[in-house]
Amino acid sequence: MQTAERTSATGLEAHIRGQRLAASDEVFSNDVLVQIFTRERIEQSVIVPAVAEPLIVWVLSGSATIEEREAGEAWRASEVTKGDFFLTTSAVPYEMRWQVTSAEPFVVMHIYLGLPLLERAVQETRKEVTGSICLREISGGRDEALSGLFEQFRVELTTQGETSPLLMQGIAQCIAVHLARHYLDAQADNIVQRNALPAFKLRRVVNAMEKSLGETFCLGDLADAAGMSEYHFSRLFKRATGLSPSRYFIRLRMTKARQLLIETDMSIIDAGLEIGYSSASHFSQAFKREVGVLPSHYRK
Repeated sequence: MQTAERTSATGLEAHIRGQRLAASDEVFSNDVLVQIFTRERIEQSVIVPAVAEPLIVWVLSGSATIEEREAGEAWRASEVTKGDFFLTTSAVPYEMRWQVTSAEPFVVMHIYLGLPLLERAVQETRKEVTGSICLREISGGRDEALSGLFEQFRVELTTQGETSPLLMQGIAQCIAVHLARHYLDAQADNIVQRNALPAFKLRRVVNAMEKSLGETFCLGDLADAAGMSEYHFSRLFKRATGLSPSRYFIRLRMTKARQLLIETDMSIIDAGLEIGYSSASHFSQAFKREVGVLPSHYRK
């Protein structure tokens, strides 16, 4: 069996290779979603989805050169280390790549703040809101006050015992107020009125997909999980990820297939069966269409 470090699978976290270490998924709240990941040392290219909420990424361990760009634009590079953060409010998916430059593992925390919470913080800070509510884009920034709040998230998620939804929400409120006071940008697109898929709904839908990789794709079930009509869900899902739900489901299947082929001794036929392909030839064709080579060549 190969080591996890050598796998080229993107993992089951939808877009970015790595392992999820902790998450607040079970602490259901529309106000905040927090996830901690360890990332691969080299990532050639990954598309980061656009969701309704601003995304904060905080570096917990390691150093890396990170590059970002939107479609058709030049790469923008940032050198980051423990304590640095990114604040992203992009309304469209964008591309990232990175290379870890330290011996330590590259561990990051993702924080999504709910728009109603952010709007309340801005209203409290500004007393009245006369225009768009927007935040500045930050790449590789440092803010000791935010770092202290993020550290409380880390401790709450990684310490044994029950995670407190009330405490998570309180920390999220503090972060929202800090962003409202120090990171507003009157020139950016309005994030409160943005027509995009909320992060907690995207996570819920992706979880549902991951649990049903061996079953027939059902758009209706996923739309129900998101609490939307099929048409509305499909449109917002594609806007967030750049892919239709069915294409995204196939990509997740192939992600799982890559993991099985590299990380286990499972036969190619059994790997196909595991992700819902009853025919070895159908699995091979789908794998080659998605990955570019046949399963046998990929394993070699």
